[in-house]
Amino acid sequence: MGVPAFFRWLSRKYSSIVVHCVEEKGKECNGVRIPVDTTKPNPNEVEFDNLYLDMNGIIHPCTHPEDKPAPKNEDEMMVAIFEYIDRLFNIVRPRRVLYMAIDGVAPRAKMNQQRSRRFRASKEGVELVEEKNRMREEVIQRGGYLPPEEIKERFDSNCITPGTEFMDNLAQCLRYYVADRLSNDPGWRNVVVFLSDASVPGEGEHKIMDFIRRQRAQPNHDPNTHHCLCGADADLIMLGLATHEPNFTIIREEFKPNKPRPCALCGQMGHEIKDCQGVAREKQGQHDEFADSMPASEQEFIFIRLCVLREYLARELTMASLPFPFDFERSVDDWVFMCFFVGNDFLPHLPSLEIREGAIDRLVNIYKDVVHKTGGYLTENGYVDLERVEMIMQAVGVAEDNIFKKRKEDDESFKRRMKEKRKRAKQAERGPAYMTTGQFAPQALGRRDRPEAVQNARHQAYDMRMQSREQHNKDAAQSLKATMRNGGNSSAGPSDSSDNRGVKRKAEDSDSEPEPEDNVRLWEDGWKQRYYRTKFDVDVTDEDFRRKVVRSYVEGLCWVLRYYYQGCASWKWYFPFHYAPFASDFKDIKGLFTEFEKGTKPLMGVFPAASGNFLPETWRSLMMSLDSSIIDFYPDDFAIDLNGKKYAWQGVALLPFVDERRLRAALADVYPDLTPEEVRRNSLGSDLLFLGKSHPLFDFIHELYRGESLEGTEIPAELCHGIQGTLNLDDDPILPDKAVTSPIPMLRDISQNSAIGVKYKDPHYAEDFVFKAVLLSGAKMPNKVLKPGDWERGNREPWRPQLGFNPNRQQAHLDQSGFRALGHSLNRNQHGRGQYSNAPPPGNYQQGYRPQHGGGHQPFQHSRQNSLLGAPPSFHQPQYPRQQQQQYGGGGGGHGWDRASQSQQSAYQQNAIRGQGGAGSSSYQQRFDQRRDGWHDRRDDRRDNRGQQHHQVDARDETAFKLLCRQSYSSSRSYPPPPPSRRYTWK
Repeated sequence: MGVPAFFRWLSRKYSSIVVHCVEEKGKECNGVRIPVDTTKPNPNEVEFDNLYLDMNGIIHPCTHPEDKPAPKNEDEMMVAIFEYIDRLFNIVRPRRVLYMAIDGVAPRAKMNQQRSRRFRASKEGVELVEEKNRMREEVIQRGGYLPPEEIKERFDSNCITPGTEFMDNLAQCLRYYVADRLSNDPGWRNVVVFLSDASVPGEGEHKIMDFIRRQRAQPNHDPNTHHCLCGADADLIMLGLATHEPNFTIIREEFKPNKPRPCALCGQMGHEIKDCQGVAREKQGQHDEFADSMPASEQEFIFIRLCVLREYLARELTMASLPFPFDFERSVDDWVFMCFFVGNDFLPHLPSLEIREGAIDRLVNIYKDVVHKTGGYLTENGYVDLERVEMIMQAVGVAEDNIFKKRKEDDESFKRRMKEKRKRAKQAERGPAYMTTGQFAPQALGRRDRPEAVQNARHQAYDMRMQSREQHNKDAAQSLKATMRNGGNSSAGPSDSSDNRGVKRKAEDSDSEPEPEDNVRLWEDGWKQRYYRTKFDVDVTDEDFRRKVVRSYVEGLCWVLRYYYQGCASWKWYFPFHYAPFASDFKDIKGLFTEFEKGTKPLMGVFPAASGNFLPETWRSLMMSLDSSIIDFYPDDFAIDLNGKKYAWQGVALLPFVDERRLRAALADVYPDLTPEEVRRNSLGSDLLFLGKSHPLFDFIHELYRGESLEGTEIPAELCHGIQGTLNLDDDPILPDKAVTSPIPMLRDISQNSAIGVKYKDPHYAEDFVFKAVLLSGAKMPNKVLKPGDWERGNREPWRPQLGFNPNRQQAHLDQSGFRALGHSLNRNQHGRGQYSNAPPPGNYQQGYRPQHGGGHQPFQHSRQNSLLGAPPSFHQPQYPRQQQQQYGGGGGGHGWDRASQSQQSAYQQNAIRGQGGAGSSSYQQRFDQRRDGWHDRRDDRRDNRGQQHHQVDARDETAFKLLCRQSYSSSRSYPPPPPSRRYTWK
């Protein structure tokens, strides 16, 4: 799930780490879809070696998407997952490894968060059904119209849990998918595919990190491997930094907030279910084809470049005059460790540290002040120096009181601003109390006719004063009547409508929103006493209990850092409280932690009773029967403590913690009731390795099956890019020349299979082995990306996205003729009100690309170019005097393209002036006019010499002709290239 608000904070503070992906799209020819050739170089101008997929970040949006209709059945879900992986493979184009990891059984520390999330999902689903039924009855009673309710089984996302039938089916479908791509897609030809399904314990992203760590420790590992990890969790950024690989990139979906969603009751756009009035949908278009149509925009992807983040951190963390040698890699580890204090999947954040309040910046500043006293760094290879951490916490504790008070002040200031904003919005809706008429009536801006001369101004002013006085008297009379009807209560105030005079203002009409009750009041004196009394039900004087909370939190910090750098230290440890202690409570913590205890945990503790249908019947009875010895672990309802927040999803779910001993004792009686299929699904599985016939390792694995080897065999490093591990024969293998049956009826069987699969196990290391968190010998640091201006830019300047990894790439663009074609084709059903009828071509696209309107192949079109079909780019046109508008656009104001040409001509000149170092406009204009006249003369001479063929050039060939002229004269040193008349390049 990651760290809330971490990525937003990071991308705003270090904006250059984000670049937009360039995606090549497939084409269609005569109804046949032509796939993308992924063997070609990556259009992002960077080559990746390994692609890692955190599959749960793919499974959830494909099974229950938020921005499009959900799949009708499980087969469509699987196909959607296949298409999603194809898109990622097309964008990244790995050349060595594709690693797909699905969440298996997680450590107990993670299960608490999984349990809370699943119980919340079940409760919200029940509440949504109840609200829909209630609102449906109210709307029908008012005489509203609602479409007939569809009888559709709701998809329970809790089935995306290890051990369920859904996850077992997914593993089988992915085996088929990998075999199909290795057999039929040339881009997969030399790629080794690893599949770690839900039967393998561990979270998906940490199984990937464990694979990287163990390969880095091998002598044959390539230290310059370029990794790309796909996942939406913000903690993947910290995991990537923890690898200390110089070439590490994260790819994720671009988050676009405030997407419109249809009403869950009537299916129409523009309102939520609570505001539904049951109004019949109006027909839009001749065949109702535009009704509630959302803009069809495909989800975009972005790259997060950790090498650029390391550049930012190198500047921010570098410290001079240290009493010990500065080590940038160690300081990065300390930065990752400090981020744990603002929250993660295993520990609640400290009350005084909020990302939105600049908590990480505060910690970094304290760290740079205190590190001179600590004598060294906070961490080393995933192990924490608690004595040094205590100095950081005590510095935070000193400022806690001021932090809480400032938080209250900022909150009150925000409420005042929002109240004023709502007040202004109401006034704008209501309109002005008095509007002048006659010759002083307001006139629309931009009118071509001149205002008429004022006549008899004194008489007109007298009429205006009298009208204003009459309006004031009417308001006073309405207010008096409302006061008398309310029994002397004047809170109703004057009303604008006679229909609701004298009615008291409802609560929902109030300017102030109801606030959740906060009994702790951290901004007032005595906050620590109230916090422990309210959250823990103990007195602040109970030193033993506070010490116990601090000890558990310190253990959690050590566990999380070990988990990030060395792997899971203990499968049974967890933080046994819902809330964190204060920073000022971290005193004498040096001896509070010794070592962790190993152990495993069954899965049943994460399921709510409402999702018990995914479990065997006898196990289900333990969750629902009143006679069950563990019925208290599965409450039907539970409280949510907002804990100072505003929304329920931000609060703390107060669920009882599962007692492992009681759970194991209860399950011991029902284990014999499992069927053989259920036993297989809940047994410990193994990672799988797949590759095709053209891979050098293929013959080696094929010989293992021919010889029926029963022992594990080490991978020869020279056959697999230095990758090592142990291979064992699969019980149900995918073998070459053996047909693979499709588990999805809508997809064909693989009759000519050329893939082979085998069990794989990561290299084994001793129990006390320590993976070094250092740069490997031979690692080449990537070229620097940041420029001096990037350090100060931050949030002060508008951010423009970069496409791909090359900042100087020539971006594809549409010329004027292309936009005219778009406007012509898109306007046919919109009666002249199309998006492109008056829009000039975008100025942020550089020269160098021309769309071909004739036949033949066109260059690939990346997704950013295709987004032009959804919405035109923003373009601000300057205003011109009426004489110029009449000159360029005629008496009727002219076509939008005429105004656009003038606008861009002026913008080009300003841009050229800026490039000349701020030369005067008059001097540049003279040089520009001279060169333009000379260029026109030379162009006319060339046209005369070429004969009559150029006299037949029509409007459609105008763009190609200008390009030809520009190429002809580009080599001349005496004359600059002809200035583009309808576009310019941003500097």
